Amino acid sequence: MTSTQDIPAGTPESAASANIKRRDIGPREFLLLISVLSATTALGIDLVLPAFGEMRKHFGMPSDSSEVAWMITAYFLGLAAGPWLYGPTSDRFGRLAPLNFGLTLYAAAAITGALAPSWPLLVISRFVWGLGAAGPRALSMAMVRDRYEGNAMARVMSISMAVFLIVPILAPSFGAALLAVFPWRAVFWVPAGLALVLMLWCRRLPETLPPDRRRPFTLRAVGSAGKEVFSHRQTVALIVSMTFIFGIMNAYLAGSEVILADVYGYGDWFPVFFGCIAVLFAVTSLSNARLVGRLGAVGLIRAEATIGVVTFGVLLAVGLSGGGRPAFWLFTLGICLAIPMAQGVVPISNTLAMSPLPHVAGTASSIISTITFAGGALLGNLVTSAFDNSVRPFAIFTICYFVVATTFIFIATAGHRRDARP
Repeated sequence: MTSTQDIPAGTPESAASANIKRRDIGPREFLLLISVLSATTALGIDLVLPAFGEMRKHFGMPSDSSEVAWMITAYFLGLAAGPWLYGPTSDRFGRLAPLNFGLTLYAAAAITGALAPSWPLLVISRFVWGLGAAGPRALSMAMVRDRYEGNAMARVMSISMAVFLIVPILAPSFGAALLAVFPWRAVFWVPAGLALVLMLWCRRLPETLPPDRRRPFTLRAVGSAGKEVFSHRQTVALIVSMTFIFGIMNAYLAGSEVILADVYGYGDWFPVFFGCIAVLFAVTSLSNARLVGRLGAVGLIRAEATIGVVTFGVLLAVGLSGGGRPAFWLFTLGICLAIPMAQGVVPISNTLAMSPLPHVAGTASSIISTITFAGGALLGNLVTSAFDNSVRPFAIFTICYFVVATTFIFIATAGHRRDARP
């Protein structure tokens, strides 16, 4: 490993080395900050969900219009494209400068959305907002990979996910409270303010990529890193799997408000419904953090995928009953059983996909994020576009997606022992 004394003064590498010496942050604060950085992605989604009704009124849409789903789809497409602003750059210059750029873009796009006078400009601002949100998400993954590996990385990712899930638990209710006091555009101003606060907090964050592990920022180097990513069966199969999982989550995020309002007439209760499901997400992530030590990452993801197929089967049976309009309590039960299982496999999938690629973590994170978010946004949009004032399309599409995801999970882990460390 190159010592800091061997690096010429005045170079980016020497500045980064001084930066590493200067900063100090404990593992708990590191985990908390990484979790909050990741949570900016969810905040940009969950806080705006209660404002869908107000957006429809403001822009003259029908009360049952699914066009507001573009608030989610455009954001996800930005998340898909955004990592290429950060991954290869961070592999060359370190994680901190690209991270600050992403937070700046996040805040600027949120402010633009708050001031947007037209629907097309609002959708564009959401895409740019997603570009900004991709930075904290992709780089937090890369920073965790810089510091951890194997089952330890899976445990950290699961704990981080549990902290991250405080946002979907609280954000819809907080968004509804904001709407009760302020105009609907307040849900854009709050994330902008958080991004500015995080820029200050990140001044305490250490640089996790030492100079001797950095790669040149050239087309040839990026192409070589991309080729490396696609040379691992485990990584490729889990990219496909996560794409379909994100399709399920996108459909749930964009479609659940419409289902509650138009199928059941409980639109006002959406923040409570969404928050309760998010509690189950957090419980699943905390359980993962404990179980990964007993079962190993491979054993755990196989078990969760198998159970998930059964729970999505239950959701399908529920969705096909009552002419596609089952009793609300029955539909809620199906959601509670199925959707947390889909969310639960994500951090383990990320861990196993990134594990073979520590030397190209930034570029690998970019490729994984781009494919999974873009594919997930398009797959999720198929589900919301098929909405027919029943829950039937949601139930049919999501079980198909999860079966495909499970198939590729088993392809990815074929040959691993149950307790194998990636």
